[in-house]
Amino acid sequence: MAKDKLSFYDVKSKKKFETTEYRVVAKGGRNFAVAKSTSGPHECWRVLGKEQAEKLKKQK
Repeated sequence: MAKDKLSFYDVKSKKKFETTEYRVVAKGGRNFAVAKSTSGPHECWRVLGKEQAEKLKKQK
């Protein structure tokens, strides 16, 4: 099963990008999608809702 495409905002380059290459991380009671930036070596984090995080975790 293919992952859903998510959009991320790269704060350092100030640009949005979409990708299917990300991982779901739980941190401090919240869920995040983490993707590698397209314009550098850093990571971009996106906050996920509880329902969306559960759905994306099942898609692994």
